[in-house]
Amino acid sequence: MPGRQQTASGDEARIGAFLPEIDAFIAFLELERGLSRPTCAGYQSDLHQCAAHLAGQGVRGWATVTGAQAAAWLHSLGGGRYTAASLARKLAALRGLARHLVREEIRDDVFTDLLGGPKLTRRIPGTLTAEEVARLLAAPVGGDAQALRDRAFLELFYSSGLRVSELAGLTLQQIDLEQGYLRVFGKGAKERVVPVGRKAAEAVGAWLASGRPHFVKQRTGSQLFLSKRGTGLSRVTLWLLVKKYARRAGITKNVKPHLLRHSFATHLLNGGADLRAIQEMLGHANIGTTQIYTAVETKRLLGQHAKYHPRNRDRV
Repeated sequence: MPGRQQTASGDEARIGAFLPEIDAFIAFLELERGLSRPTCAGYQSDLHQCAAHLAGQGVRGWATVTGAQAAAWLHSLGGGRYTAASLARKLAALRGLARHLVREEIRDDVFTDLLGGPKLTRRIPGTLTAEEVARLLAAPVGGDAQALRDRAFLELFYSSGLRVSELAGLTLQQIDLEQGYLRVFGKGAKERVVPVGRKAAEAVGAWLASGRPHFVKQRTGSQLFLSKRGTGLSRVTLWLLVKKYARRAGITKNVKPHLLRHSFATHLLNGGADLRAIQEMLGHANIGTTQIYTAVETKRLLGQHAKYHPRNRDRV
C-alpha cells in the first residue's frame, strides 16, 4: 500500500477499525492527487493519532464519528504542544478524509464541516540583499573541481529559484545550457520549465567541462552535482555547503537554502517581474502563496520611507 507506515501491533489493534479508510485515503492522495510521500506520511500520522483518540472514547469507526467528537480531539491537542501550523495540518488531514468518506459513499455527510481551525499568520520570508548574494556566490574560490561544483550549484540555486530537493535531484538530462532552461519535477512530481541565467549557465558549463569528470566513478549515474564518492549531492550536504559559504562571505543572517529561493523571488519582484511569471518559476499551485513576496517589497518600501522622508525625522 503506497505511503503505508509501520504501526506498533498494539496501536494497530486499537485503531484497526479505522485503518482501511485511512489507507485508502492515503493511497488516493499519493496515486491520484500526486502528493509527496512526506506529505502523505504526515497526514497518515495525524489520522492515526485522531483514530487512537476516537477509539479511546469508544468510537468504533469513521462511519459513526460526529463533529463534536472530532472537535474534542482537536481540543485535546491544545496547551501549546503543537504550533498553529501543525494543528492546521491535522485539521486538513481530517477534513480531507471526511470528504473522501463521502466520495466513497461510506458517509452521507462531511462531519468536519463545522470545525474551526487555528488562525495562521504568514511570516514574511527573510531574504538576502543583492550585495549579500553576490558575496555568497563569490565565496567558493579557486579552480579545483570542488570550487567549480560549488560555484555552479550556488549560481543555479539563485538563478532559478529552486527548492533544495529539486536542486539535489537534478540530472544531466534536465538542463539545456544552450537554450538556457531546465526542467524541474517539483511537488507532486509536477514538471515546470525554469530559466537558467547567463552567469549560472557559464558556471554549470565550467563544472561539466572541467569539474564533474573528476568526481565520476564507475557507478555514477546522471546526477548533475556529484560528491567525491561519485554520488549525487544530498539535501543535507547542500544545506551544509550553503551555511559554510555564508559564513565565509561574512553574512551574519541565518542563511538556509530556502533563503536563496526567497531572495530569487523578491529580487525578481523588485526588478519589475510579473507576479504570475514568478509563480510559474517557483512552481506555486496558488498565486496566494507567491503574493507573500509582495509583503516583503511593501515592508522594504515602508522602511525606506520611514528612514529617508524628511517628515519622518526628528529634526526637519
